[in-house]
Amino acid sequence: MKLEDLGFNSWFQKKYNPNNDDEYSPARVIAVDKNRILLRNEESEVSAELTGKLLFEADSSLDYPTVGDWVKVQYFDEGTFAIVHEILPRMSLLKRKMAGGSIENQLIAANIDTAFIMQTSGSDFNIARLERYLTMVNESNIEPVILLSKVDLVSEENIEKKVLNIKNLKHDYLVIPFSNKTKLGLDAIRSAIKSAKTYCLIGSSGVGKTTLINNLIGRDLYSTGHVREKDGKGKHVTTRRQMIILENGGLLIDTPGMRELASIDAQTGLDDTFKDISIFAGNCKFRDCTHTSEPGCAVLEAVENGTLDKKHFQNYLKLRKEIEYNEMSYRDKRKKDRDTGKLYKRILKEIIKDV
Repeated sequence: MKLEDLGFNSWFQKKYNPNNDDEYSPARVIAVDKNRILLRNEESEVSAELTGKLLFEADSSLDYPTVGDWVKVQYFDEGTFAIVHEILPRMSLLKRKMAGGSIENQLIAANIDTAFIMQTSGSDFNIARLERYLTMVNESNIEPVILLSKVDLVSEENIEKKVLNIKNLKHDYLVIPFSNKTKLGLDAIRSAIKSAKTYCLIGSSGVGKTTLINNLIGRDLYSTGHVREKDGKGKHVTTRRQMIILENGGLLIDTPGMRELASIDAQTGLDDTFKDISIFAGNCKFRDCTHTSEPGCAVLEAVENGTLDKKHFQNYLKLRKEIEYNEMSYRDKRKKDRDTGKLYKRILKEIIKDV
């Protein structure tokens, strides 16, 4: 297998600087499990660890490798073990705010070409949740493809209605309804996966991600949770992020189900996801219009006359408020951390001087 088959395209080749040193070479991160990193190179899979320098200089979670990263490594023990010295520049990075009250980013995957966003076509289908995923994906300039699972549980009319709801988002998103049980639509998903391209599978727990992977690879390689007969919901059992090399050469990253999804620094993704609102905003009387109470607001006018869907607009306001709050909290925390670091350094210098 060549590095190009693993996604090492011309963009990464230009970013990679060997420094005329043959002892270092590029490899791709295919799994991260706590402190264990698994790499893939031209010959095999190799376990790896980070250098102490990389660990010490890490300023946040963004400075650690995640699945999909390309890294510069040094091999030991006849190529059976590696040390990661550097993370190569990322073409794209999928991240979210960590669950709970923490104001930190959690890495999901790096260097993704296309994100498969999965939702069930049953009662769990939720446009607002879909717009959250789209905001996160669009922020990273990743192409979104929407997969509607479990179509065998609903009527054809119901499926058409949900597809229309997605099309009403005013984007030309590719939408693929499918069933893991009847295999309907699986060929369309396979056709969307190209050799040496990287895909990420994201969605809530129980939408059928693991079963889809098993169907794509043609065998039950990954275990799935029990599916309730009442609503067809299963428990997603993936506990780590991992890259799977499919038979056609496509690279697919599976991720654990996300119970909580929030973003930091995702204003661009928000604007891209809600392009229709941005278009109306261009006609507002005030350039800094917040679209909440200002006179001459073209967005509010569009909502009032029914041109703009009210629920769609309310979800936009909710996401915008959430992103602004998280960004403010994150900046405050980073400033506090920097101030604390400066204080420690000053104290350390005084101690050394006294000695």
